[in-house]
Amino acid sequence: MAGLLGRSPTKGKTSIVVAAIIAVLCILPFVLRTYHLEIMTILLIDTILAVSFAMIAITGEFSLAHRVMMGVGAYTSAILTTDLGFPFWAALPLGGIIAALIGRGISYPLVRMTGFAFFIGSYAAGEAIRLCWVRFRFPFGGVRGMINLPSPSIGSFDFGGYVPYYFMTMGIMLVCLFVMYRIYYSRIGDTFKAIHSDPSVAESTGIDIVRYRNLAFVIGCFFAGIAGVLLAHKTGAIDPYNFALTDMLYLLVWVVVGGINTFWGPIIGTGVMTAVYEGSRFLAEWRPLLFGFILILSLIFNPRGIDGLFPRIKAFFQRMRGEEKQG
Repeated sequence: MAGLLGRSPTKGKTSIVVAAIIAVLCILPFVLRTYHLEIMTILLIDTILAVSFAMIAITGEFSLAHRVMMGVGAYTSAILTTDLGFPFWAALPLGGIIAALIGRGISYPLVRMTGFAFFIGSYAAGEAIRLCWVRFRFPFGGVRGMINLPSPSIGSFDFGGYVPYYFMTMGIMLVCLFVMYRIYYSRIGDTFKAIHSDPSVAESTGIDIVRYRNLAFVIGCFFAGIAGVLLAHKTGAIDPYNFALTDMLYLLVWVVVGGINTFWGPIIGTGVMTAVYEGSRFLAEWRPLLFGFILILSLIFNPRGIDGLFPRIKAFFQRMRGEEKQG
């Protein structure tokens, strides 16, 4: 447990910024229109998904099955709540657990691959799962998916409204981010980063690379499953095309543009690219080209992502102050 919830480099300034962001998130439902509140709710869900993807990526590998793992959580909750009568609050953790278990199964061969082989292997594994949803009407609903998913409730209080679901999602997101933050800055997180930095050196120090890459994959899949449950009950319906390759590529752009080398990068990237996505609705047919262009520019001119710009900007102003003092 000490390795999982280990030390954290939380600083006073970071705490203040986080508290301010949470305060703003609490105010937004009372000033936004319904449409924009819907977007914000989806953004909160996507934030969980992006950070959970980064939990895998910090070992140095990018999984193209991650959006499908989100779908595993969504389908698990849909089946449990509509067919088996489970309450949402039981289906929520079970969606994450089933996604983690399936992630454990497909990671067994995947973590023995690296680079392009892992990338393509993860895509093949994800597509195999997604095509099962397309092929089998029972219990997945086939191409039509599943509809009429119940909204979460506690006693007589229903979270199905726009504002209650937003606050519920925000609360769950904060818990998920807190746990992933603690993992990221724990000994286990340091091990993940060491594997990414130099696998040969990591292995020479006694680190079981396959084991830890497996662990990273399972952790990422668990939280992707949680995000899938939230998405399923938000929309009230799911189908296999919600988790296709195109949506996975958007997730990849969010994380890369935001920055994969820090915990905050995927969060920033998700927020920025969601704004770009919504602002480019008039370019709907050209949107994939636009996002591809942004990705290429980011990789060429700013490979560390948006989050990597802040230290560079800070260093620039420090140099400017130093030159002024010398002058």
